[in-house]
Amino acid sequence: MTIVGAGNAGISLAARLRREGVADVAIVEPRTTHHYRPLLNYVGAGLAPMSAVERATRGLVPEGCTLVEDHVTAVDPGAAGGPTVTTAGGRTLRSTTLVLCPGLDEDWDATPGLAAAYDAGWAASTFVGEAAPRVWPALRDLTAGRVLFTVPPEPAPCGPTALKPLLMACDHWRRRRVLSRLDVTLVLPDASPVAVPEPDRRLEVTLEGYGVRVLRHARVARLGDRAVTVTTPGGTEVVDDLAFAHVVPHYRAPRWIEDAGLAGTTAAGLAAVDPLTLRHPEHRNVWALGDCADLRTRPSGGALRKQVAVLAANITAGPDVADADLEQYDGYTVMPITTDRRRLMLVEIDRSGRPSPSVPFVDLARPRRATWLADRYGLPQTYFRRILRGKV
Repeated sequence: MTIVGAGNAGISLAARLRREGVADVAIVEPRTTHHYRPLLNYVGAGLAPMSAVERATRGLVPEGCTLVEDHVTAVDPGAAGGPTVTTAGGRTLRSTTLVLCPGLDEDWDATPGLAAAYDAGWAASTFVGEAAPRVWPALRDLTAGRVLFTVPPEPAPCGPTALKPLLMACDHWRRRRVLSRLDVTLVLPDASPVAVPEPDRRLEVTLEGYGVRVLRHARVARLGDRAVTVTTPGGTEVVDDLAFAHVVPHYRAPRWIEDAGLAGTTAAGLAAVDPLTLRHPEHRNVWALGDCADLRTRPSGGALRKQVAVLAANITAGPDVADADLEQYDGYTVMPITTDRRRLMLVEIDRSGRPSPSVPFVDLARPRRATWLADRYGLPQTYFRRILRGKV
């Protein structure tokens, strides 16, 4: 078996499969450093060091798995003898089962001027690992001026969590009594923050309380000279003279997925799968999960835990099991959003957008100190000690 990607999806799936007796697992991953992505938002708020985020990829690979440290350049899902993966180093891996979970690539070309603004230092985001440490120093000491934040359009790696650095920064500025001197703008791709009525109501109250101006159904068109051009239904607006811009790149699936004929109809080239079983509709020995898969739900770490359990069961069931008898993923996902520097709300929904709470009788979508502590301190420990070891 070959798994492409050694992020949360790839490592935790490999660990689960090894625990269930799958003997021959290769993982292809070019990055030598693994990031626990949710903590990057806390790095951008000055509440976590990068050392809490990073681990050496090789040290996380489950025992008995082979790590191939290289970039994938091509996939042939219909090759004789089983699908093949070709790497930049010229290696060809052939297997009976192929799992795609490489995550998403930042699409810098989709936003002209964004890469240059990052290089110049007046723009960055917590979604880009190497840029995350620059966010808090840029925000911490601001006492006046204009600041802009964006939530990326889908697909994105848990896009609504881009609200975290915004709301934690606003709380910091309010505590320092400078918030009223800052002009803060939020660019939303949709009408509301998360498209779930009650959490949206709470978030709208929070944004209004901080005095954040919200541009809805909006996209960042380009950046240049400390200015961000935003397109909205009402026309184009230029937010200029910016002290800082927290602009998240647009995302797309790796190009080789589309080149291999494995993509569906999305403009971002997401891998086509049955959203219930995670199997490719044309190639029965090809599966996909995580951010790169067209699963008709928002990507998140919580979603991956459900997907990994379903996919591990379906792979180990064997190739002859009918699709109707396979385990099914209901589209559960979770959006953890801080409303200040010490409280967090968990928005849990299924594929249809209906609430799907994991804890009965407790409204976790109400901002709480306890959920903030769990998100900041408890989940990272669970992630490295249990999730990546296939125990959750």
